[in-house]
Amino acid sequence: MEISGLPLHPLVVHAAVVLGPLAALTALVYAAVGRWRDRLRIPMVVVALAATASVAAAFLSGDNFLETNPQLAAKPYVELHEERADLLLWLTLGFGAVALAAGWLHDRSGAVRTVLRGLLAVAALAVLVMVVLVGDAGARAVWTAS
Repeated sequence: MEISGLPLHPLVVHAAVVLGPLAALTALVYAAVGRWRDRLRIPMVVVALAATASVAAAFLSGDNFLETNPQLAAKPYVELHEERADLLLWLTLGFGAVALAAGWLHDRSGAVRTVLRGLLAVAALAVLVMVVLVGDAGARAVWTAS
């Protein structure tokens, strides 16, 4: 897949690298700061869903990019990048689902609210860490010698 002759994967990766941490940080503030929760509800859900879509697009375009450029499979760090991207996809899908549930059930109280906030915080931290790790392996795959 290409846009104006440029491979799609390096282009959409930038959206995932920006939106993933932005969504995670927004979700962490939503979960932790009660007085901002009402104002952050909709932005948190929107950014989390956009991050989920961008990570899915990066994952799918990455598979296509590797299929159309099989010589890249021999480069160092490509396999590590792929393995981490697999995990990031699943973590981000879970994060998106929890963010959507937290936004939908925003007005609930008691155990439901506490559990959702806890799950949201854990998922956000996992996404934040994995975006960095996937990006690091991807950058090393591009910039290290074969």
